[in-house]
Amino acid sequence: MTPIFDKDSLLSGWFDGQNLFDLNMGWSGFITGGNVFEPGAVSWLGQVRGDVFLDRDGKPVAWMNKAKPAGTLKPLRPLKPLKPLRPLRPLRPLKPLKPLKPLVKLAPTGGWSRLSYQDWVSGR
Repeated sequence: MTPIFDKDSLLSGWFDGQNLFDLNMGWSGFITGGNVFEPGAVSWLGQVRGDVFLDRDGKPVAWMNKAKPAGTLKPLRPLKPLKPLRPLRPLRPLKPLKPLKPLVKLAPTGGWSRLSYQDWVSGR
């Protein structure tokens, strides 16, 4: 499990390589073809580029590992995928060490998304 951090470097969720989980290990999203979808209504949330999660406007919402968050142009909305089967609930991983705060606040090109990570994964 890979930890997901928000713009303030706070632990916000977990990623298993295909699925996103909240801090209570509830299924909160899945990735197909580089796009992130909410599992309930299978609504498109945005894209994942490398280790950075982007909203529908191409602005970073969250990041993993040692990624340097950066935005992009507004992506095209993909076709709606088939609804996947619910994954088995994973065991809760150990809480990772909080990443060191950068000397200069992370400021991706184009700025951060107006959405918090939690609002983003809930499709707001």
